[in-house]
Amino acid sequence: MPVNINTKMITLLGKPLSQSYAARMQNAAYRAMGSDMLYFYTEVENDYLGDVINGLRHMNFAGFAVTKPNKVEVLKYVDEIDPLCEKMQASNTVVIKEGKLIAYNTDGLGFYRSLKEEAPDLNLSEATFFCLGAGGSARAICSVLAYNGAKKIYIGSRTLSKVEQLVHDINQNFSPIAEIVDLSDTKRLKEKLAQSDVVMNNTGLGMPSSVDETPIDKEYLKQGQLCFDAIYNPSKTRFLIEAEQMGCKVLNGLGMSLYQGAEQIELWSGKPAPIEAMRQELFDILSHKEEV
Repeated sequence: MPVNINTKMITLLGKPLSQSYAARMQNAAYRAMGSDMLYFYTEVENDYLGDVINGLRHMNFAGFAVTKPNKVEVLKYVDEIDPLCEKMQASNTVVIKEGKLIAYNTDGLGFYRSLKEEAPDLNLSEATFFCLGAGGSARAICSVLAYNGAKKIYIGSRTLSKVEQLVHDINQNFSPIAEIVDLSDTKRLKEKLAQSDVVMNNTGLGMPSSVDETPIDKEYLKQGQLCFDAIYNPSKTRFLIEAEQMGCKVLNGLGMSLYQGAEQIELWSGKPAPIEAMRQELFDILSHKEEV
């Protein structure tokens, strides 16, 4: 569908964005829906985020998406915050409605739906999670796990101050189930990982810019654990490859991306998202990438 004066725009704000497949997935959905909408990328970091957002407010935008490193910073520039998003204190989706910017977070919802589909036997109320990373994605995922009754969440990151803040917010806003793990304390790290049913990489390590890196030595993992990586490009990061070598089940961020994107589309368009068209587009992208 050609762009015209009535086309509703949506842009993704973050940096880097070269690894993102969101535009292809979103635009495939709008074609399938017959909606006059267009999704594209805008690379921007915290320094100029407010300037960009102020411009979008006055243009023909249905809203915008937000990714690293802007998911927390964006809340400074919105008018309203969805209640769950407010508890998370991070947003990946902003809807522009009657001149107002309304912040939501669909990351956690996408992760939760993907987890339920890929690990249907996992009993959340009896499951212990270990989250590596304490940024926007980690915040959304841990918040949704706490909201839905997870037994325990251990959180560790290179930046201890971020971990302390996230653990405080989870325990205050949801339930007191989160606990800090200092990654430099290898004895405690090993102990808490051994107690975990699900180990999650939300650090960003393993993306194309850090493809040879992993947040944790594979010797800390144990057979039978579910290892999740929020990254889906590449489809298997070093973290997931090594997890498989240790006998773990693995899950990448493709399902999370699919379902959080579907939630976004419904917020921006007011219509049901065409899940299968979106899934097929993602599969086509990954298939072509692997062939190359």
